[in-house]
Amino acid sequence: MTDLANCPRCHALFMKGAASVCPHCVKQEERDFQVVYTFLRKKRNRTANMQEIVEETGVEEVRIRSFVKSKRLHPAQFPQLTYDCEKCGAQIREGRLCDGCRREFDRGLQKHDEMEQLQKRNRQDDMGQVTYYSIKQDKV
Repeated sequence: MTDLANCPRCHALFMKGAASVCPHCVKQEERDFQVVYTFLRKKRNRTANMQEIVEETGVEEVRIRSFVKSKRLHPAQFPQLTYDCEKCGAQIREGRLCDGCRREFDRGLQKHDEMEQLQKRNRQDDMGQVTYYSIKQDKV
């Protein structure tokens, strides 16, 4: 469903659909991608670092990183291209989290699973020791 929205880049009004930016910014983004891709296709530029790419193409670093993150530019072909870890901001080449954040996340999940298992065992132990009392009332 389309909604009326402001473009996050140029603040123009547009009908938000599949794209999250206005048609003008989509075209500009595509032009920027073509400039960067054309630059990187040249054999001598494949090992260029981010600063060199920004200086030579004039495309913002944030936009280039978004191309890498969205897999439009593959780090396997261009070894110096990276983007930010979503948790700590470290430079990574694949995924959403760096190795350190991923290990921390896995430890947290493991700890959560252990706590769940402990709680389940405690509930089962408690169920085995339930005592029922009845009150015997004498009728007078």
